[in-house]
Amino acid sequence: MRGLRRRRRSYEKLQKNQHRQRNGTLSAMSNSNLTAKPWEHAKTSGSEADPLAIRFVESLSYDRRLYRHDIRGSIAHARMLKQVGLIAKADLNAIEHGLAEIMGEIDQQGDAWTGWKIELEDVHMCLEAALIAKIGDPGRKLHTGRSRNDQVALDLKLWIADAAEQLRGKFKALFLALIALAKRDGNIVMPSYTHLQRAQPIVAGAEIMAWLTAFDRARHRLDALLHINRNNPLGSGAIAGSALPLDRDVTAFTLDLGEPSPSSIDATASRDVAIDLAYALSMTAMWLSRWAEQWIIYLSSEFGFLTIGEAYTTGSSMMPQKRNPDMLELIRGRCGNAYGHLVGLLTMCKGITIGYNRDLQEDKRQLFAAYDMVCDSLDMAARIVATAKFQEDRIASTLDRGHLDATALAEYLVTRGVPFRTAHQIVGKLVRQAGDKPLSSLDLQAFQTACQEAGQPAACDQTVYDWLSASNVVRRYQSRGNAGVTGFQEQLAAWEQRFAAAPQARP
Repeated sequence: MRGLRRRRRSYEKLQKNQHRQRNGTLSAMSNSNLTAKPWEHAKTSGSEADPLAIRFVESLSYDRRLYRHDIRGSIAHARMLKQVGLIAKADLNAIEHGLAEIMGEIDQQGDAWTGWKIELEDVHMCLEAALIAKIGDPGRKLHTGRSRNDQVALDLKLWIADAAEQLRGKFKALFLALIALAKRDGNIVMPSYTHLQRAQPIVAGAEIMAWLTAFDRARHRLDALLHINRNNPLGSGAIAGSALPLDRDVTAFTLDLGEPSPSSIDATASRDVAIDLAYALSMTAMWLSRWAEQWIIYLSSEFGFLTIGEAYTTGSSMMPQKRNPDMLELIRGRCGNAYGHLVGLLTMCKGITIGYNRDLQEDKRQLFAAYDMVCDSLDMAARIVATAKFQEDRIASTLDRGHLDATALAEYLVTRGVPFRTAHQIVGKLVRQAGDKPLSSLDLQAFQTACQEAGQPAACDQTVYDWLSASNVVRRYQSRGNAGVTGFQEQLAAWEQRFAAAPQARP
């Protein structure tokens, strides 16, 4: 709803700023037989005849963020046109100079740039109209061999490549915050949970490494989607290509988007790259939501495992004592929005034919909203992590609850020659016998009796106590990737080496 209000305000602002310009344009057009839109010369009138139609078809209120990508694609296209002899060197110089001026104006003026005209519907036509106003006929030649269909497909790919780079930086900030937290508090012994019930003892750093692993996998999806969708749609035209001698290899090389797309029809009809990014964003949001949920629980009075900076909590309008984890709750809540945008994109594409359809204009509403939301959530997550502290004393005070060392006791018996299923049976009986007390509170006779009753009379001696207690268990884990001391230290060293080896490179 907030995004809708922003888009509506953006549209209304554009509409107000251009009121006199548009009235003048429409008045002039009322005295001619041509529509004001340069792509509708086969019609006697266009959507400018109805204010609702103007607003209904426009995408300018949200696609203006593509202006740099559109200009980049236009320059590559113009250079190709000159190379194949479709425009002169002087035309190319004028186009490049004009587009550079326009980019500088928009960089400086932003939404206030006078070239944003709602009646032109989108960023592409606004930039073209501004270019023609600046340089005349060379600007009219720029669209030679090009359609808005392949133009917007290109712009979207260029924007997504830049968006992926921005996301990598945000992931890196979160990674560094998590690594710093692991170095501060990573050796604190704590319970792990399955089914939200106490499971085995771990060190806090191992759980942090788990979050790093999950977020890193989410980041790798960015590289995967760029690789899968690495081809250049420019030169596909509206659907069937062009009878002009366009050299698509030139623009593909200039834009560094891989080979030209093999099918002009698919290139203009596909939004796979947008859906893939929306999926990657949804997976990122999902892991952020799971992390937020875990920390919301840890922050509760019942757990008290964690504290975070007060800037990231809020009070209650009625209860003076409250410090609610609202930022974490909002991260968790916004995951659903990311899912909604993904489903919106998938639904938009499911029922349209293989050629371009105007439905595809709606892709950017969904994608930009999901991107903005996940970017904010990643930024907020990094800031929260930077202020977090595990509460070692509070955690330690409850470590003897829940028999966290039960599995280790069964593994001790395995080392003494007891089959695992038999060991499991013995430990289960000992857990019942201990009740609410820790297993280490049982005397040696209790352990030996349980073993004898299971047919394992020589399975247990005084060394059993070296395997009991959470602090002993976390030092005994041996398997690679374990959640104890050795596994945490190995994983942390790998992450530190990864950043030390290429501190300026992608994480």
